[in-house]
Amino acid sequence: MPEGPSVVILKEAVQQFKKRKIISVIGNSKISQERLLNRKITDFKSWGKHFLICFREFNVRIHFLMWGSYTVNETKDRPPRLGLKFKNGEINFYSCSIKIIEGDLNRIYDFTADVMSDIWDPSKAKEKLYANPERQVCDALMEQDVFAGVGNIIKNEVLYRIHVHPESLIKGIPDNKINELIDEARNYSFDFLRWKKKFELRKHWLAHRQKICGRCNIPFMRKQTGTKSRRSFYCANCQVLY
Repeated sequence: MPEGPSVVILKEAVQQFKKRKIISVIGNSKISQERLLNRKITDFKSWGKHFLICFREFNVRIHFLMWGSYTVNETKDRPPRLGLKFKNGEINFYSCSIKIIEGDLNRIYDFTADVMSDIWDPSKAKEKLYANPERQVCDALMEQDVFAGVGNIIKNEVLYRIHVHPESLIKGIPDNKINELIDEARNYSFDFLRWKKKFELRKHWLAHRQKICGRCNIPFMRKQTGTKSRRSFYCANCQVLY
């Protein structure tokens, strides 16, 4: 599943179509495609893992689920879920969820919860974390209303960076570690963005899909953790279980 930084890369890649009119709409999505035809796109936005195509009266939300993808100015050898053509090119979306959203996005989305937003608010994230003290930190980090854009890769890397075991309970983690958690969720997201643009993200992984802890030189644990049952890679020696 694309995480927040990957959606930001898409948003940057399609800026050439901002203010452009859609001259053709194709795809097997069940949305009302005729609503998009001959409309000008007013903006492109992202909120966490959601990519948003904005029009004057409504918006289109793209969620890439586990295996979604897109192409800009090229196509794949299968029909897209949604394809938008312009005089200067095209965008195609595959294997994703597509929905029309009515109304003001600022009333629908809390952009202060997006770890990559210019208006990201770490104090709100901290307040939301402490509102659920019994939650395991591996689940808390992936709650999109707290850390919009954080996925499994970022979760594993952040917890390794701050030496915290993924099954730690929020109530047991010291306050200074909670602050580190919040800071690193944003810091690593921007590192992810920079490395992804250079096509070198994987070579920087310290925990995710790794076999040996670089700090302790012992095998990593690999386990489905939390109520979300997502894969965690962690060191049982240097990542403290609170």
